[in-house]
Amino acid sequence: MLNFKFIESDGELETVCKGLAREKIIGVDLEADSMHCFKEKVCLIQIAGSDQAFLVDPFLINDFSPFIRLLENQDIVKIFHGADFDVRSLDREMGVRIENLFDTEIACRFLNVRERGLGALLKEHFNVYVDKKFQKVDWSRRPLKEDMVAYSVGDVAHLIALHDRIKERLEKMNRFSWAKEEFEAQASVKYESNHQLPLFKKFKGAGKMDNRSLAVLENLLQVRMDIAEKKDLPLFKIMSSQSLMILATHRPKAVETMISIKALSKKQADMYGHLCQEAISSALALAHGELPSYPKTRMPKKNPQVLERIDLLKKMRDKLSISIGMEPGFLINNTLISAIAFENPGTLAALGNMENIRNWQLEALGEDILKTLGH
Repeated sequence: MLNFKFIESDGELETVCKGLAREKIIGVDLEADSMHCFKEKVCLIQIAGSDQAFLVDPFLINDFSPFIRLLENQDIVKIFHGADFDVRSLDREMGVRIENLFDTEIACRFLNVRERGLGALLKEHFNVYVDKKFQKVDWSRRPLKEDMVAYSVGDVAHLIALHDRIKERLEKMNRFSWAKEEFEAQASVKYESNHQLPLFKKFKGAGKMDNRSLAVLENLLQVRMDIAEKKDLPLFKIMSSQSLMILATHRPKAVETMISIKALSKKQADMYGHLCQEAISSALALAHGELPSYPKTRMPKKNPQVLERIDLLKKMRDKLSISIGMEPGFLINNTLISAIAFENPGTLAALGNMENIRNWQLEALGEDILKTLGH
């Protein structure tokens, strides 16, 4: 295991970050308590330099500015694996944008690596086994157990060596610039709260519900959120999304019915059944004009010509994904294909001006897209 040191004060963090500022590459990872608390928070920050790892306890740090300056330093490559959660968390808690980010998971997509989990990559490249049970432990608890510390160090210990191997392969395939564009896009992602009203906007399946069921769902979602906040538990530990969907569509008026249709367990019904009952009754009593509606994205009607172009573009994409060696949905997703079919751009410049298309996609697919469209 890589030598490591706990960082438990502002002074220690400043000293360590000054030393790390002389490095060309560092590995970074975060551990959080999203599986255990209502409002998730960063519980541990792991940083790996060339010869030592540092475990920063954020509960004991008041001034994160040295760490923020490190992340914002354009001269240092910051290696993350599957950085989306980390980027959003750091934006939420520190308002920082990571400069010169390298995401090993994204990079693997350009290499057509199918098993992209960090555990799989560490096993393949370094014969290191990672126990997945630590992804579900409560990282907010102190003191950290010895095996948790070993896991957290292991998460960053091989990131620099993994980066070196992956970057070499990307450069051999002339795809490093492609990956770099995706890294920049990932670094720009912002945190979005799941607790903003109306709550149903973040609920899978809500867009297909009628307005009355949507009103019931919204009331139930608010009940669940209120309980979760009071108990300081994640939403899924109060009631599952499946339970809420059953309640919203069946609208049971009796607590006993909630149990019989398997929307709630007996224990849940005893604790929350009456609150769910009130939420359902309140929504059913709303006048029609008071019912919520799901915001719809207006899409142009898909005429036969557009549908034909979508079909041709998908066939082109699927064929090229084999020769290029990238998963079809990553090479170009269906949403972008539909937008291109509607727009029907006639030149590379017009295609490049479309929203959400990347420069690397223009390079890899541009001519084939125009040819498929008949231009």
